[in-house]
Amino acid sequence: MKNFLFVSAENDALANCKAGGMADVVRDVPRQIAVTGDHVHVVVPAYNRLHKNGRLISELKFNIRGEATVASIYEVAPKKKIQGITHYVIDHPEIVEGNIAHIYNDDPEEPFFTDAVKYFIFNTAVAQAVKQNIFDHVDVVHLHDWHTALLAFHKAFHQDFTILKESWFVYSIHNLSLQGIRPLNDNFASINNFFPELGYDYEKIKDPRYNDCINLMAVGIRLSDKVHTVSPSYMQDIMRPSHKPEFIGGEGLEEDLRIAFAEGRLHGILNGVNYKNMRVAKKGNLYANILIQIFKWIQEESKKYKSDILANTGEKVVHLLLNPPSFVASSVARMTEQKFYFFKRNPEALKEILKNLEAKNGIFILLGTGEPEYERLMRDISYEHANFIFINGQSEDIIDSIYLESNLYFMPSLFEPCGISQMLAMRNGVLCLVHHTGGLIDTVRDGVDGFAFYGSHIDETVSNMVKAFDHCIDVYQNDRKRWGVMRRKAKAVRFSWEDSVKRYYDKLYTY
Repeated sequence: MKNFLFVSAENDALANCKAGGMADVVRDVPRQIAVTGDHVHVVVPAYNRLHKNGRLISELKFNIRGEATVASIYEVAPKKKIQGITHYVIDHPEIVEGNIAHIYNDDPEEPFFTDAVKYFIFNTAVAQAVKQNIFDHVDVVHLHDWHTALLAFHKAFHQDFTILKESWFVYSIHNLSLQGIRPLNDNFASINNFFPELGYDYEKIKDPRYNDCINLMAVGIRLSDKVHTVSPSYMQDIMRPSHKPEFIGGEGLEEDLRIAFAEGRLHGILNGVNYKNMRVAKKGNLYANILIQIFKWIQEESKKYKSDILANTGEKVVHLLLNPPSFVASSVARMTEQKFYFFKRNPEALKEILKNLEAKNGIFILLGTGEPEYERLMRDISYEHANFIFINGQSEDIIDSIYLESNLYFMPSLFEPCGISQMLAMRNGVLCLVHHTGGLIDTVRDGVDGFAFYGSHIDETVSNMVKAFDHCIDVYQNDRKRWGVMRRKAKAVRFSWEDSVKRYYDKLYTY
């Protein structure tokens, strides 16, 4: 029996510990591993809140910034208890709650400053927990994105944590565009300030563009035994250089990734989605769920600054109860460049889509929170267009209803490592319109079980997006037989974790 340790910034097996799709992976992969009879320990930061109902396991004493400090590790109850999985959180005064999904911090003037501090401490605490045998002997350590790459750094260079060398390290890349770049020196959130006693191989940690910085994403790629991307096509994408905004590729790390591939360490394995015991919405509750949640949000102090847009959205939804639309398009995503760059580059494209929908009694529902400039753009357009329902918040009940009751799910991602939304929509037989990039190439077949758009340059891509959207409505209205066949094919597709985790064992967990 193998003993696994999953280390991550997010884990949707716990309540209120999710910002993106990585949390779904960290929830689902351990469940599939447990089916094999192996055991998984999953550890995430407590963010000053997740430990409050947990059971204290141990104090963890270690050095940072040349001084002793103490963190605490708690065992916590998951949303669903699964035999063979144990969940933990690590608490420390500097592992703070962020302003993005109560997890990450947005530091626009000095990117990754606050997050680097808390993840430096978190990873060192995890290393100390391994040293104290909290997880028993760990066969495989599975790291996720730059937030956990420091554990690979400690394995390679920290004399207090040589026990890490006894474990096989796997590093998953969920989003290469966020790399955790920090100065080596002369900064509070720098590697030499936090670990002044350590000697390290500069070539193994340096950022290829900023020679006075550590690149934690690069550290994970260079120092792990196996490297994993969350779809085969994304793996191919990131081994090519980026040409923004036309193409988002390796973002400066393409050479490191090509080396890892040549060494047989890099593998692209598509994420899966759950088809059993899934959270199921009740049909016909979409508008009611939106209104119930809006009333709750408006009463929250934290939502006061959004009360105008929420009230405006509520008025639109009340109107829909009496005047239901003929076509519902939807998106659920964080308001970021990755997800909605096309709309920021050309807001008129979104407005044209809305006008085309309006002419056919259609609406577009968009749910999400994120970067202020993207939220502001969507709020402004929502005020202008009665058929644009912008829900500026997060709600599982609304999301489940959107995946169930939409006619078309829209993913205009600039790039997409894998994407889970299209899988969740297809699971319900909802057709998707996607930008054919990354994992969306591996999951949606244009004209077979969904629709796709692409272009040779950015403006052509945006233009084709608008045309493809109108084409989807045309097929729905004028060729229901074809639409029905495509829906059945979408619902029949299986992106199972069982298949994906078999490949994990074959490609990533074999040593």
